[in-house]
Amino acid sequence: MNRIAKTVVLLLVAAPLGACAEYLDRRSSLSPSFGDAVARNMAVQVIDPWPAHSRDTRIVHDGARLQKAVERYRTGEITEPKGASTTKQSSR
Repeated sequence: MNRIAKTVVLLLVAAPLGACAEYLDRRSSLSPSFGDAVARNMAVQVIDPWPAHSRDTRIVHDGARLQKAVERYRTGEITEPKGASTTKQSSR
């Protein structure tokens, strides 16, 4: 076959397949997200999911106290918290 005949055959085969693309786009079947309408509506109505204090970037701390804590950590000098004890309870 010559080149022109191959091109004509290719166009005759490809033209009907191109028409199928629009048909497949508009088919009436269930979408993958079918059934998520309630969850979507709930998510859309959320104004701001983060609490108001999460936007506060000013972290108040005591630098001297933190420095002492880091130094104790580096030297391995761990102090037990006061009043922290476990109690053993009987199962009776």
